[in-house]
Amino acid sequence: MQSSSDLFPVALISAERRGDLIEDVYRLKPANSPDISVELAVTRLGLVDSADSRGVPVILLHGSFSNRRFWYSPKGIGLGAYLARAGFDVWIAEMRGHGLSSRNQHYRRNRVADYARYDLPAIGAFVREQSGQIPHWIGHSLGGITLAAALGGHYLGQAAVASVALFGSQVSRNYWPLKVPLVEWGARLLLKRFAHISGSRFKRGPEDEPIGLALECMRWYGLFSRFGDKDRDWWAGLNEVQVPVLAVAAVGDHQDPPWACRTLSEQFASPVRQFVCLGRAQGFSDDFGHVEMLVSKSAQTQVWPMVVSWLRDPSVSLAGQAQTRVDVQGASVGA
Repeated sequence: MQSSSDLFPVALISAERRGDLIEDVYRLKPANSPDISVELAVTRLGLVDSADSRGVPVILLHGSFSNRRFWYSPKGIGLGAYLARAGFDVWIAEMRGHGLSSRNQHYRRNRVADYARYDLPAIGAFVREQSGQIPHWIGHSLGGITLAAALGGHYLGQAAVASVALFGSQVSRNYWPLKVPLVEWGARLLLKRFAHISGSRFKRGPEDEPIGLALECMRWYGLFSRFGDKDRDWWAGLNEVQVPVLAVAAVGDHQDPPWACRTLSEQFASPVRQFVCLGRAQGFSDDFGHVEMLVSKSAQTQVWPMVVSWLRDPSVSLAGQAQTRVDVQGASVGA
């Protein structure tokens, strides 16, 4: 079978029409990491009526215990579908062992370092090849952290990124028990007995996470913590990143609190940088939560349009847009 790319083997494994949308699923085999068994699924969403023309590309990265359905439900609802209907060329990536991406040979050892160093650059290169344009990137939770790691580690070149939007992403929250060496050592010893953490068993989401990722996160929050790997300090590297950055936090997000999300955004050196906190005090209708910031009816009317505004022109301030949408929504209901 002929590859869909000149970069590395790529197969179109599914091409479906979903109502007014086209859903194409590609399987990438970049073979650029020590584990050459890695295969990555990337789903493209586009409008049926615009099949021959492509808008500005946007790459969406899901968080932990999740997959492409966070961005796009089987009924065609989600930020991914919304952006496609707004004219963007939408690409939804699934990390190793998630969704349609099969589990690689060394799945239990998968880490953010692998996603950032190998997978995101391959996904970005493929999207640029297919679209002929530089993509915007949007990450939720761990997806945003992975994106920050790829930029801070200089694995993903700034010339390949039009802008970055981080939703509920942070690496600054303190987990004080992990600062105690004996506690951290005991936790590591316990976790190493398992291959993965079950998302369904612990009611965290539909997917599992490899134990290697959990061990890596413990190192970030331990006594001598550093956001990086043994080779590079990703946190320090962000001080050289100047791509436009939007950071979005939620008042009701106790997992990734607003102050920590802001701290990550402020580490970027970008002259175009915006921070939005989703809460009633900031003009929104709700104190959004970690998932609700992107997956809820309130997000559809207040957050999704804000994302479109950002993608069309990152230099335009998003401040004040929330109250306008709440007022318009209320007026429509009242009428």
